Amino acid sequence: MKNVIVPLLMIALLSNCNIKKEEKGEMPEMDVDVTADAGELPEYEVNWADIDVGTTTKTVEIPKVIVVMEEEEVEVPVIDVDMPNEEKMERSIVVDAEVSGYEHDLNIQEIRATNNRLYVLSTLEKLDTDIGDKTMRVQDQVQLNAPDLEVVHIIMGKKADNIFNDQYRYVDNINQLDQEVQNAKTIYKK
Repeated sequence: MKNVIVPLLMIALLSNCNIKKEEKGEMPEMDVDVTADAGELPEYEVNWADIDVGTTTKTVEIPKVIVVMEEEEVEVPVIDVDMPNEEKMERSIVVDAEVSGYEHDLNIQEIRATNNRLYVLSTLEKLDTDIGDKTMRVQDQVQLNAPDLEVVHIIMGKKADNIFNDQYRYVDNINQLDQEVQNAKTIYKK
């Protein structure tokens, strides 16, 4: 079988080439007394496929790992706010962040109120457990029984660089809060 494959490969290679004869050849002349001219073999120019190798940028789907949150029964703080002439409704105040590299802990530390706005102050703390190149979502929540108020989330900690985390304001520490937040009334503290 090998003896058949090699000639077939040679034929395939040669059939993909463009061979052009450049010069006419001639056989060497010989004398009977054993002197000979060198002669000249024909010259050939072989044109084969022109191959360029490089790179290009393409958009392709690459699998990414996101740790999915599982439901579990836990005790959640409940905050009951009574405002004059306002109807209350119960809802969850949820804060979550997407992190990578290391596990993180996210906790709602304080809720402050001013006018018709609630400021939810949370801390995002990097832990020691390395999760490699995986992405993880961390979350905390409280139950709020209050009138419909605007909720502004402020996370104290280093913001992970991804679009999911753009929904919140990040500060390094509590001293970086603007005057309105600092003067707001604390209605919940962990």
